[in-house]
Amino acid sequence: MVERGTSNTTGLPANKNPHPGGMSALTIMPSTYLRLHYHLVFSTKNREATLSPEWRARLHDYLGGTIRGLGGFPEGVGGVADHVHLLVGLKATHCLADVMRELKKASSTWVHDEVGLRAFAWQEGYSAFTVSATARDGVKYYIANQAEHHRVKSFREELIELLEKAGIEYDPKYLD
Repeated sequence: MVERGTSNTTGLPANKNPHPGGMSALTIMPSTYLRLHYHLVFSTKNREATLSPEWRARLHDYLGGTIRGLGGFPEGVGGVADHVHLLVGLKATHCLADVMRELKKASSTWVHDEVGLRAFAWQEGYSAFTVSATARDGVKYYIANQAEHHRVKSFREELIELLEKAGIEYDPKYLD
């Protein structure tokens, strides 16, 4: 039995003066709370092994700095000669496609200017996987240990495994 003057769904006092639009003052969220983390993966054009160990760490630092510059939160950056992985946190106002476009554009320019590889380019497209709070540490570890991981598995094998684990349908002809 619900007491007179209380809501029949919350048990809280019913609001006698509804908010404009029909919502009671009790149902308005005062702010936006979210935590959006993505595991991003993208490769060099034609999967060429152009990310040299001599400057790869500087590229990873640059990628993290670019994410920060775009208002995101880099939590892990790593990779090997032909691809990179990032774990990033983004705000509600971010559009993932825009972030990826700017990240790839800025980092290509950095490679051209800082490393001198004028022909360098990233492959079109990317993979992005949402990451739960409980999985973040595991993804950070995975990204930090890419060199070890790729001693036994190719990028293609890794990507297929990630896509299948996430339940993402794919066409194998676009994985090469």
